[in-house]
Amino acid sequence: MSMVSMKSLLEAGVHFGHQTRRWNPKMAKYIFTARNGIYIIDLQKTTKLLDEACDFIKSVVREGKPILFVSTKRQAQDIIKQEAERCGMYFVNYRWLGGMLTNYVTIEKRINRLKELNDLIDSGKIESYPKKEASKMKKEREKLDRALGGIKDMKGMPGALFIIDPHKEAIAVAEAKKIGIPIVSVVDTNCDPDNIDFVIPGNDDAIRAVKLVTSLIADSVLESLEGKSFETVSETAEVKTEMADGDIDMAAAIAVTVNSEDAEDKLVID
Repeated sequence: MSMVSMKSLLEAGVHFGHQTRRWNPKMAKYIFTARNGIYIIDLQKTTKLLDEACDFIKSVVREGKPILFVSTKRQAQDIIKQEAERCGMYFVNYRWLGGMLTNYVTIEKRINRLKELNDLIDSGKIESYPKKEASKMKKEREKLDRALGGIKDMKGMPGALFIIDPHKEAIAVAEAKKIGIPIVSVVDTNCDPDNIDFVIPGNDDAIRAVKLVTSLIADSVLESLEGKSFETVSETAEVKTEMADGDIDMAAAIAVTVNSEDAEDKLVID
């Protein structure tokens, strides 16, 4: 059984790609058509590939390896943090520091400094320091926590990365490929899918789309950890089609959704 229905993907606007003038030809095989100057992603392929990605995530977690959720783009920052924390995994949502994977010894030193500052501030010991020095340390803690707070408790390397927008997270992609960490990623029509092990063709800009896919990845983690099955219920308005959920006609459904707010958002972003 599929992790998500095509109808839910439609409702969340997962099918909206970028404007046709901003695309990567390598994504052509994942594109269904173009409407109003926007590429429409083939959700039949997205559904299949999303299932494969979720199955892979489950297998990684069953091996006892953590998943690192990554996206520093504004629309996805809160979602990445919330969903990673919900399933007990790790995240980077502020800025990817060069060497997070390939120079972990240096990163670990900064994490240890963060833990040291956390202990100093949370225990109240910092009150014994001069105000100027204490203020400086609090600012340092805030800066380190933004960058490293999501991975401070991660032991060693992740078993896989889940990324929203590999184009923006190019450094993370390059580091993961260099040391052989598999990548699962939402890949929009302007991205290069070649370095992604598990491509999820989809809208990486709309909050609803990002939330839906990220929550499915988190559910997959939880399913492996807890042995539970999760059924995703979309919170978006129902797409009015007369077809059965499993037989949705892409062309008919697109005609209903192509003028939606999510499509307008893509035009603004581009």
